[in-house]
Amino acid sequence: MKIPRRLATLALYIAMGGCRVTSSAQDAGGETPQQKLQRLSAAVAQAQAQMQAYQAQLQELQKQLGDLQSQLQPATVAPAPAPLAATTASTQNAMDEIRERQAIQEAQIATHDQAKVETESKYPVKLSGLILFNAFVNTRRVDDTVDPTYALPGSGTTGFSVRQTILGLEANGPHLFGATSHADVHVDFFGNGSQATYGSTGILRLRTAHGSLRWKNTEAFVALDRSLLAPNMPTSLVATAQPVFSWSGDLWTWNPQIGLTHELALTGSKRLRLQAALIDPQDPLLPNTTSTATSTRSEKGRWPGIEERIAFAAGDRFKGPEFGVGGYFSPHRTGTGRRFDAWAITADARLPIGKHVEITSNVYRGAALGGLGGGGYVDYFYLDPQTAERAYALRAAGGWAQLKVKPSERLQFNGGFGIDNPFGSDIRLVRATPSTAYSGLTKNRSAFGNVIFSPSAYLLFSVEYRRLWSDYLDGIPQHADNIGVSAGYRF
Repeated sequence: MKIPRRLATLALYIAMGGCRVTSSAQDAGGETPQQKLQRLSAAVAQAQAQMQAYQAQLQELQKQLGDLQSQLQPATVAPAPAPLAATTASTQNAMDEIRERQAIQEAQIATHDQAKVETESKYPVKLSGLILFNAFVNTRRVDDTVDPTYALPGSGTTGFSVRQTILGLEANGPHLFGATSHADVHVDFFGNGSQATYGSTGILRLRTAHGSLRWKNTEAFVALDRSLLAPNMPTSLVATAQPVFSWSGDLWTWNPQIGLTHELALTGSKRLRLQAALIDPQDPLLPNTTSTATSTRSEKGRWPGIEERIAFAAGDRFKGPEFGVGGYFSPHRTGTGRRFDAWAITADARLPIGKHVEITSNVYRGAALGGLGGGGYVDYFYLDPQTAERAYALRAAGGWAQLKVKPSERLQFNGGFGIDNPFGSDIRLVRATPSTAYSGLTKNRSAFGNVIFSPSAYLLFSVEYRRLWSDYLDGIPQHADNIGVSAGYRF
């Protein structure tokens, strides 16, 4: 960039003027012509240095303005350097546009502040949810027509439902002991009850709830959620009220818990996650049944259950590989005062393969797992139902695995298989008793495949096929096919 001639002349004139004044003063003192010439040369050199500094500053200013213009108005081909006046005008226009947008956003925020619902604590609360419409076809009778888990003898059903709609509230609260506080609660309309009126399509049901204090590597929490033993969830839009592998390999039930999670950093992004909690497992109930008991068998045992999990993880918290093992123990007591113990050992894995494929799995083996979602809806049985002298915890094993293929952020394909298998040797003990008191499943399996398409962040569509195989103590095995179509709006 060249300095304008007038600017250079002005700078030289100022320098010469300064020299002239100085020279006149020194003439009075008898300065020689040689000294005058030296002083004049020094003044000229100083003026040139100042002009070079001005030139450098102007070049830097032009570069900064050019960078700002390219950020505000990106182009595929870099434009030729524009004159300083044109660049300044373009930048001024861009700044005016930014100010105008900022004014509009401030007006919108002011309107929002006037219309928002204010909490008593004054901390922000976020409302979220999923309005979910389901259409279903069941080829045979199932336990729940909207979201089935096992097959029964009888004819099929067809219908629509919005009972799987989910509403949620999330809040971030004050800091305590250096930790941030967080809470959330989610409900749906999948509760049981009479639908005698035309407007009734489901009863509000508490799904999950969390409250936590979060430090950098540690979290203390209370929760109503699935067990620590089963961190992975199968992916389905058709089955949200109950996971797609409920009672066929997924220990999914939501139980009250209080616990701690701590992460130990290893090399790079690798880390160990240590988790432990106390849990109050519920009693298993067949679908559409209610209980009149005022306390659970775990509560009658007078001690809460204990669960723990150790996992190795790497990379992203929700997408990187993770492998875990867990354990569970809970003393129980029946209504007649007989004791039995519930226990489990588990393993889980999440294995991404490249950018578009992922395998997830949970497996378990234990006893009296009905409260966690296993064991065919049964915790225990009496070897002699007439005397009820001894309660025997039903042993079971099971698990599930899913393959996810996600070619893009908007499209994914999922498929998997799950099985819950109470031990045959325990079932034969029940069969040998004079009076049969076993009402659960002897084996339950399910397989599914679905496609989920999300044209935007707020719209979801899915088609799913599920196959159920269910075995019973007395009777032939039953099977049913479930075809579901879902459309959801997330907010």
